[in-house]
Amino acid sequence: QVQLVESGGGLVQAGDSLRLSCAASGRTFSNFAMGWFRQAPGKEREFVAAISRSGVSTSSADSVKGRFTISRDNAKRTVYLQMNNLRPEDTAVYYCAAAGSGLGPLPLLTHYNYWGQGTQVTVSS
Repeated sequence: QVQLVESGGGLVQAGDSLRLSCAASGRTFSNFAMGWFRQAPGKEREFVAAISRSGVSTSSADSVKGRFTISRDNAKRTVYLQMNNLRPEDTAVYYCAAAGSGLGPLPLLTHYNYWGQGTQVTVSS
């Protein structure tokens, strides 16, 4: 089992930055590929970014490329999502997820076994 707790969301203006954090507890953190997903009202949950177990490899959705960066600190059992130049369309609940198999990065929801409770990000224009 892995427990995931996100933090760092909030209300910001377009063009601002936020850094989300996801702290993990339970099993060995470095055994899990990690990902960030988001879900806007009335929409399906979508892939944002993912990172391999070691942190060497990452991938991100086209909509956030060049603006969002995923990273991890295995010693701190934490994965981060640095979000720059935020846009109103980035408004969503952001979820952290852990995958117990596969080296990663993994872009599909079905890859992930464990999910956090989510943190709200609201970007005003």
